[in-house]
Parts: sequence; structure tokens; C-alpha cells
Amino acid sequence: MKRVADAVRPRLARAVHAVRPRLARAATAARPRIARLARAVAPRAARITAPKTWQYTAGAATAGLVLAAGVVTAAGPWDATGQRTAERDRAAAPGATGGADHDAPGTAGGPRPAPSAASVLAGLGGGTRAVDTAPDSARLATLLGPLLDDPALGRRSAAVVDVATGERLYGDGSGRALVPASTTKIATAAAVLDALGPGHRLTTRTALEPGTREVVLVGGGDPTLTARKDAEGWASLRDLADGTARALKKRDLRDVTLSYDTTLYAGPALHPIGPNENLAPVTALMADEARTDDSTRGPAARAVDPAREAAAAFASFLAERGVRTTSPGPSKATARAADLAEVTSPPLSALVERMLTNSDNDIAEALARQTALASDRRPDFDGAGKAIKDRLRRLGLPVSGAAFRDGSGLDRDDRLTADLLTGLLAKAADPSGPRLRATLTGLPVAGFTGTLSGRYADGAAGVVRAKTGTLTGVNALAGTVVDRDGRLLAFAFLASGTTDPGAAQSALDRAATALASCGCT
Repeated sequence: MKRVADAVRPRLARAVHAVRPRLARAATAARPRIARLARAVAPRAARITAPKTWQYTAGAATAGLVLAAGVVTAAGPWDATGQRTAERDRAAAPGATGGADHDAPGTAGGPRPAPSAASVLAGLGGGTRAVDTAPDSARLATLLGPLLDDPALGRRSAAVVDVATGERLYGDGSGRALVPASTTKIATAAAVLDALGPGHRLTTRTALEPGTREVVLVGGGDPTLTARKDAEGWASLRDLADGTARALKKRDLRDVTLSYDTTLYAGPALHPIGPNENLAPVTALMADEARTDDSTRGPAARAVDPAREAAAAFASFLAERGVRTTSPGPSKATARAADLAEVTSPPLSALVERMLTNSDNDIAEALARQTALASDRRPDFDGAGKAIKDRLRRLGLPVSGAAFRDGSGLDRDDRLTADLLTGLLAKAADPSGPRLRATLTGLPVAGFTGTLSGRYADGAAGVVRAKTGTLTGVNALAGTVVDRDGRLLAFAFLASGTTDPGAAQSALDRAATALASCGCT
């Protein structure tokens, strides 16, 4: 039997490589069937006392490929980003029954919104259709203890929580505050969703000062504003130029003074770590995250003055539309200025999901400042950190020892505990409060999306959803997993003082994979 498995491994590898893009797009649609399959095979799995790793891997890979191939067409059609088009349209539609616009009134004749947290979590295997008994704490400790005791992990803070009950099932220094790196973004996501709601949108606008020819481009803090021809659903600087040019021509204005307003934010724009390809200067006006190349994610050289670059691009777009401008300079729009045009971001839930999936530092810092503005805190690094902690405290989460110096996790003075992260994930999964749902739906899917796309090839691909965190000497992983009994668990593993990042990452992945394969009831 082992020889057979060895023989099919190369074919499986080629097949996985070929279908991975489709599998990534099908992951969401397939979850309800996966949950039913897991429950159906659980009695047989229980009779297998000690499956070998290769048996588990070969069987899981084969079943996954067969299932994915069966649902990929039925679940479509798909758009260019790998999202179901129906799902995308629903998420963008206002409505009161679920989806991204939980706070907005319904719109007659519009598409129905996406399902709220209850159905999403049921599809993940959580909720009423999972087994009635949570995993046994002693068995979990026996399973995870040796894995997390790996010397590669240094000092640890670890916790596992049963999402259905909120009960902590496992803890190892779970109240110890350590450097969280990018798992900080989970806290930022929950804080801004709580502060503003998933349906909130960020607005970039233009205004005309009365009695003058001064047009002011007013930054609304939208980090996803784009100057590219294909906006792909994000707010477009070109669309704003279209509307502004039309409004000016109606006023018979074709020669104007152009200014730009970034006063929505306060304090230094430069992160304490200094100039860095992982983050642009934080300003209320930027296009394409001030990237100087055509990338959309990951490290890249950034413009020194993102607002000036965005305003210069806007001036060129106005010129193409027959409106000449001066060279743009900084200013502040007055309360008397008349609005000319505006563009808005997708719902906040979409920004949160993009931030978590891609570990986007620019979005994280922008959302942290939006949290500060909504919480009457100064919209700078310090005020944003205080606002995030305030929001988590209001949610009833254990914030003792937590410290937020930024929203992205790039600051090494940030501190979080495993108890806080798992409590936050469990809160986001509560079907009675879908406001925080995007905190879960934005988590990368193991083996398929975002920062986990290249991990778990031989383990719990498609079953673990988690946010990664990596700095020099720091490795972290926090998210959710559906165990072998169909139970949804939240976990957080933080490690500081790591000396081999590859070994530490592998140790964390082994622990998450063990949770996925555990039938520990």
C-alpha cells in the first residue's frame, strides 16, 4: 500500500498544482459539503486507531481533489480575483439581513446580501451540526504539548478555544504577552468593524472653494484608492476625475488651481521603524499604496510623499478630460467649499478581508486611524493604538498586558496574548453578532490563499484558516480550524526568541495540522 502511495504522489502533486487556482476559488463554496463528508466518515475514522502520515495525506488529497472538481463549476461563475461573482455582487449590495452592509437600509430590487455569520459558520463545521461534545482538554494537552515544546519556538503563549462555547480547551502561557507581529491585524480588524460596522465606506472627494477657482482633492483615508485603468472594484481616481471635470465644465471652469487636503490624519506619517518597503508613509490621501511599480501586495518601493503623487496623477487625469490645473500643493478644504464629485471604497468588510488575506500593512494602519477617528482619539499611531485597545475592552475581551503601538504589527513594542487572540476569534464567530464576521472570512486559507498559499501542502490544506506573523525572532499563527469531528476551534500560537524562522514556522504548522486531524472528544 505504501508503494502505491509513493507511486501516486507525483501525480497528486501535478494535479494539485494544476487545480490549485480553481481550488482556491472553490474553497468557500465547498465548505458545507466538506462538513457533511466529515460527519459521514467520522464513524469509520474512529475505528482507525493510528493512521500513518502518508495514509492521511494521500487520502485527504484524493478526497479533496475529487470534491473540488465536482463543485468548482457548480459554484461559479468566478471573477478574475477568484471570488464567486454572485458572492461579490451580494457583498457589495446594501441590505439588512446579512453580508457586508449589515448597518445599511435595504434597497428594493437589488441583489440579496451574502449570508450572515450563522450560515457561514455552519458551513465551516461549527454550530449545531458539529458534534455536541468539545474536544477533551487532557487529550489536547497530550497532543499539543510535545509539538509546542519544540526548542525552535523559544518563549510561547498558546491557547485553543471551542468556538461554540467560548471555553478554553488548552493553554500554555496563554496570558503571557508577547510580540504578535502581523497577528495584530486580527485585533485591528475587530476594532474597526466594531467601531464603524462592516458596511461603512471611505470617501475621497473634490470640492470647489467659493469665489475662487481652487479645487481641493480631499483625502478620506481610503488606502485602496487606485489610479490604475482597471480599478477592479476599488475606488478609482480616474472616476473621480471624470465626475470633477463634468462638474467644473457645468460651471464653465476649465482652468483651476489644484490643492490637496490630508488633514483627516494627524501626527507623523512615517512609521517608527522608518522608511520601509512594507509600508508607505501613512496619509489620508494615497493611490495604490504609493507603490512605484505595478505590484498590488508585498514589499515594494514607495513614494516619499504619497499625497503629492496622488494629486499629481489626479491633475494628469483632469488634463486628459480638458481641465488644466496648476501644480498641486497642500491645503485644507473649508466648510463652505461646494462638493464636486466623490468616489467611495467597497464596504469596510472587503478592506478588512484584503488586509488579513494579504497581510497588508498599509490597509492596517489606515483602518487603525479610522478606529481612532470613530472613537474620538487623535488619528495618529498613539491614538490609534489606544482606540484599538478601548474597542477590544468594550467587547469584553481580556486586554491585560496588551499594547498596541500600531495597527499592522510592524512595531516590536506591540504585545498580545494568546487568550486575547482566541477570545477575539470566538467573539467574531458568534452568530448572534455578525458585525465582526470579516475578521474570520478574511483569514488566509491554508494551502490556497494569501500568506498561507504556499503552506500545508502535505497537511491541513483547506481546513486551517489563520493569520501569520513574522518578524526577526518572532513567529506567530492565529486562526480557526475544523477538527476531525467537525468542531470549530480557535487557536493562537505566539513564539518569541526564535532563532530559525523556518523551523519555527514548521513547528507552528505541525501544531495546527495536529488540531485539524484530532478527534479528541
